[in-house]
Amino acid sequence: MDHPSAHKAMLSQLFSAMRDFSADPVQSAMTALFSAKAEIHLCHPLGDMTGPDALYRTAYAPLLRAMPDLERRDWIVMAGETAKGEQWLGAGGHYIGTFVAPWLDIPPTGHIGHMRYHEFYRISDGKIVEMQAIWDIPELMMQAGAWPMAPSLGREFFVPGPATQDGFVPGPWDRDRATASCDHIVDMLAHLTRHPAQGGPEVMQMERFWHPRFNWYGPAGIGTARGVSGFRNWHQIPFLNAMPDRGAKDETLDFHFFGDGDYAAVTGWPNMRQSLSADGWLGLPPTGQMIDLRSLDFWRMENGLIRENWVLVDLLDLYAQLGVDVMARLREFNKARNPGPIPQLGDRL
Repeated sequence: MDHPSAHKAMLSQLFSAMRDFSADPVQSAMTALFSAKAEIHLCHPLGDMTGPDALYRTAYAPLLRAMPDLERRDWIVMAGETAKGEQWLGAGGHYIGTFVAPWLDIPPTGHIGHMRYHEFYRISDGKIVEMQAIWDIPELMMQAGAWPMAPSLGREFFVPGPATQDGFVPGPWDRDRATASCDHIVDMLAHLTRHPAQGGPEVMQMERFWHPRFNWYGPAGIGTARGVSGFRNWHQIPFLNAMPDRGAKDETLDFHFFGDGDYAAVTGWPNMRQSLSADGWLGLPPTGQMIDLRSLDFWRMENGLIRENWVLVDLLDLYAQLGVDVMARLREFNKARNPGPIPQLGDRL
């Protein structure tokens, strides 16, 4: 059976309900698709929970109150099988809506707001049994002029979907093609971890894996970079200077890699473990503490090379591990602003 294609059709019920978001259709779709005991892992500060009712109550209901015209816009929907035989579906896109009431103490703007998401669903026997998701909450803080931490090195902008506009990967699922895309990514990541332990930048063989004009779409707080030079300057060099032992603890982690056509993805909770030891990063000091990172990624292959890479990292959880309460800092920085709802222009006519 072509499980990946069946799972895309299955999840389309939920995603369609979320395009014109209203409570009853979305809750009904979630109840139908999720196991009552599904493990839900959301980014900080939303946290872990069990089952669709808790997911809706904790995450979606407050977001809908903040953006009453909430809309889901997917630009990647892919599915596949991991090396362990697990079935996963990955979706990337933006939640958008008019930001008229506070959410997580982020002050509303009265304007359209956008928040990128990478969401991964493990499916077994026709039910979602696990969800791992990062919503780019710092992106919404920045739009509100309320980001309380260090500025990004990369470019902050509205991250686009695939340049080829083929992120809704059609079936039937091609195992050989999916495996080739996934193997390319796994091999690339193995080469990245060779530096600095095994030599200079040349040991990563970037030109072997990456298109010379690739885009690396990082999370808000890191930003986007283009090409090897942009990637190294605005993300990789600061990252490696801060955590040169990255990749040394991979055997303690549980990765979920899968491919679909020219796309590959990875999810894990966490999927990186290293020490913030040699230099500061994102305004954080080199404490020497071992930290876990959740990084949920999509890659698009083009002519045998990576042309686009979408990356979300749970930065708010990273700060929390080091004792920095970003949400508390946000409240302090913005306590003089009106935290109430913003009437819309039409309400005044």
